[in-house]
Amino acid sequence: MAVNTKATSRSFQYWQTKTIVASMIGYAVFYFVRKNFSFAIPGLSAEFGITKTSFGIIMTIIGLVYGASRFLNGFMADRLNARFYMATGLFLCSVANFAFGFGTDISWLITGQKSGPEFTNMLVMVFGILLIINNLFQGTGFPPCARLLTHWIPPKELATKMSIWNTSHSIGASLTAIMCGYIMGNMGKDMSGNPAMVAKIAANLGIDPSNAEGMRHVMESAAHVGAWRWCFWIPAAIALCGSIFLLINLRDTPKSVGLPEIEGTDTKKSESESDVAEHRRLLRDKVFGNKLIWILGIANLFVYIVRFSILDWGPTFLKEARGLSLVNAGWTVAIFEIFGIMGMLAAGWFTDKYMKGLAHRTCVFCMLGAAAFMTIFYFLPAHTPFGIIIVVLAMAGFFIYGPQALIGISAANQATKNAAATANGLTGIFGYSSVLITGVGVGALVDSINRIHPGHGWNTVFLLMIAAAIVGSAIFMLMWEAPRDGYEKQPAAKK
Repeated sequence: MAVNTKATSRSFQYWQTKTIVASMIGYAVFYFVRKNFSFAIPGLSAEFGITKTSFGIIMTIIGLVYGASRFLNGFMADRLNARFYMATGLFLCSVANFAFGFGTDISWLITGQKSGPEFTNMLVMVFGILLIINNLFQGTGFPPCARLLTHWIPPKELATKMSIWNTSHSIGASLTAIMCGYIMGNMGKDMSGNPAMVAKIAANLGIDPSNAEGMRHVMESAAHVGAWRWCFWIPAAIALCGSIFLLINLRDTPKSVGLPEIEGTDTKKSESESDVAEHRRLLRDKVFGNKLIWILGIANLFVYIVRFSILDWGPTFLKEARGLSLVNAGWTVAIFEIFGIMGMLAAGWFTDKYMKGLAHRTCVFCMLGAAAFMTIFYFLPAHTPFGIIIVVLAMAGFFIYGPQALIGISAANQATKNAAATANGLTGIFGYSSVLITGVGVGALVDSINRIHPGHGWNTVFLLMIAAAIVGSAIFMLMWEAPRDGYEKQPAAKK
């Protein structure tokens, strides 16, 4: 049914805007209780000697769990009320993050020890379990949004408006980076005057006391012991408020507020959501039997290899390989995300304005742009000024976040609004399987190469990221001739 009166049109515009804004804020807050762990890693490594390989294993497991969770939640989100679904999931993520801050207390209660290998091994296990729980609930974030947006935004406007919505990823990640960078650089207990603690941190980080530059990092860590706890507690409090905000402001579909559905998005009998057989047919035709969705999924793997390598390891990489303080590393990652916002908006506008909604074509150029700027970053001299480091890495973010947003848009359009969450869940599995490379792969690679050639581990990682961007561009080329969307054209009326 078309929106055909002024009053109805105004009401639709009001609820459409409110839905986009409320879901943007809500999804941004999901990142507060998801990407905060990356900033706690340097503190946990310094205080407890947890290796990058251990953190890599944890990241791999939780990434796979999150990918599976998004896929499974995609099935349910296509059938359930997105408002309650999303709000409940964010609340449970908040609870899990409050528990993170008490990780050492839980380990102490189980082992009866406050230090030593047994305590550290248990701490790693506790964090692993809590992160798995957290990421099971994180999967309730994007699928409900995919359902919401495809019910409220026409296909011809989806690239532009969903690109605006997709800035929530970068808004959440950048605010988290700034906040957690500040926490790690300003909070905690100052124990830099305690020789035993300084020696312990140096040993945990494998730094020789005669290494002046290395000891500067040791003293920085010693000055903020325990700050990592607040990287969990403060975001958890924000997420708790966010869950209440979602419950108050979200609505599920136009029908739920007495408005007609968007014209031109009929999908025949599948509009009857109670018809299980028809919904299964829709999923078979539009998702699992649709080669375009599978191509988007494989391309998503390479997009996320680049994105997660920077997001998950960025603070540690910039501190160790470029000598930045955690505060400056936090700002660098935040600016990477801010440029990502501009990249998403530019990609969405460019797609609707010049590519006639063909988002997959824009992705080809974006991946090549990301590869180019990461190559420039790779060849920057060791003592390059901080400002240049920021600008070059930020431009890589500008280009990589275009595909990150457009894949979801393209998948939603190809699968139609009644299977958008499932399609995004499927592409999400590919995206989050990237943690097999960016998690344990990166952690183990850096540890092993640094043992042989100290300081060279991160160089190898960056070469892999450049290669991933180039391969991703080639995969997007496979669907160059694909149509904009998968909505079935209505047959002409018989005369």
